[in-house]
Amino acid sequence: MHSIIDTNPSVCGCLESLSIGSESFCVFNEGDALYASMLDSIAKAENSILLESYIFADDSLGQQFCRALIERAMAGVKVKVHIDAAGSLFWFSRGMQNHMRIHGIQLRWFHRWSWRRPWRYNRRNHRKLLIVDNRIAYLGGFNIHKENSRKYYGDDRWRDTHVSFDGTLVAVAAQLFDAFWRGKLRTQPMQKAEGSKLLHNQTLTCRHRLSCVYGEAFSNAKKYIFLTTPYFVPDNHTLRQLCKAAERGVDVRLLVPRQTDVRIARWAARHIYTHLLESGVKIYEYLPRVLHAKTVVIDDNCSIVGTSNLDYRSLFINYELNLATVDQKLAGELKQQFMQDLTLAERILSQVWERRGGLPRWQGRVAMIIKRWL
Repeated sequence: MHSIIDTNPSVCGCLESLSIGSESFCVFNEGDALYASMLDSIAKAENSILLESYIFADDSLGQQFCRALIERAMAGVKVKVHIDAAGSLFWFSRGMQNHMRIHGIQLRWFHRWSWRRPWRYNRRNHRKLLIVDNRIAYLGGFNIHKENSRKYYGDDRWRDTHVSFDGTLVAVAAQLFDAFWRGKLRTQPMQKAEGSKLLHNQTLTCRHRLSCVYGEAFSNAKKYIFLTTPYFVPDNHTLRQLCKAAERGVDVRLLVPRQTDVRIARWAARHIYTHLLESGVKIYEYLPRVLHAKTVVIDDNCSIVGTSNLDYRSLFINYELNLATVDQKLAGELKQQFMQDLTLAERILSQVWERRGGLPRWQGRVAMIIKRWL
């Protein structure tokens, strides 16, 4: 089993292989390990490669992926790449786009700017998904850019979480990719009633599905809720369920970054610290580097990992995709990782927080006014 802080990962690079039903899971928290595994899967592709990414950068890492995808496309493998137009606006390049298309890759932009439908541009595809040969899939918070790589970015690389899986769940992932490729944005494939599921936030029956899932999970928690998110700006219902859980004695711990790439989102999160602390929620700020992981572990047997942050944009505006499972081994691995992260975090104490200055209070009020757009 690899150490949670393994700095010399193998090609697999996972914390441990986990199984439930017909699926097995592999968790990644180091970008170099994840990218090595993804590139290895791409290199072995025989039939198809389906890739979605919010950010696909024309940098040293993105170029490595570009070469790997082109090599497979030229070998006759069907390669589809779906990139978010806003997320990759300043990262991807026209040169890389043309290079991919010339060499047989089908590349599509999600919601490019249109004067006819300008409101569409605000609804982003925030999903990060790779499916190879309908055999293995990768899902989580890692984008394709060097900021997640120790090799290319150094010790300040972002801290994130991804999971790979095989089994019947891969077919569901492929259906979700295909639906988005065809513009069917609220399609939800049939899934088995129990075990692991892939959940996206807007379906034909519920436009706020992830908010409903989080709220129900928090309200049913008995022992603990360990929540990691880079941007914590939840809606009132989700916030209320989290506080109610703490008030009834559930050990609720929230881990957010001290360093962030969206400073105003941190202001908004800090504005609601007081309410959380008064309810008994324990808040920790991760210190070493940018924290971009999105995981929830509840009561040793329920876990959620994927692309959605706990903020308005992920819950109600963007298109997201999460893995939700009751597998105890996966929950145990994510819990172990969470506890390791806490050793690198500072706890926010009520008595200290109440003595903060006037500027942070003002920043928080301003951020909360525009919280629905962060």
